Amino acid sequence: MTGSVPAVPRPLAAVLDGSTPPGVLSWPADRSVADALAAARDAGWSGAALDLEGTADKAEFMERCARSLRLPDWFGRNWDALADCLTDLSWCPADGGRLLVVTGWQGYASAVPDDWSIVEGVLADAVGYWRDKDTGLAVIMARGRARTGG
Repeated sequence: MTGSVPAVPRPLAAVLDGSTPPGVLSWPADRSVADALAAARDAGWSGAALDLEGTADKAEFMERCARSLRLPDWFGRNWDALADCLTDLSWCPADGGRLLVVTGWQGYASAVPDDWSIVEGVLADAVGYWRDKDTGLAVIMARGRARTGG
């Protein structure tokens, strides 16, 4: 990483430098998620942010995923299609790994806990699928409100 990017918490730094397999990571509430995305870019990873602030149902969740992650046209806006998109990332080529930063998720998790449980499973399964590949997938679950600035 270059000196222009603020140091990131050790769990993410270890994933980005390859010393720890990618996983689902937490992110401090007082840190901007822009730091995580910049560190990923600096390490040769691609990154995307999924802001779920104000999301109250599955339809809105799927729409946010489609828009924020730039999912392919064949994305069917259901759980199986989301799982397929996250395990077949041919539509999202990457030289290094891929980082997905999820913000504002707590309200959605509280509003529809059964759906949120499915989301957690889909993300964990996708991370596991890519764990032993050259271009891993890491997911950050940011605590607190989305902060994209420094």
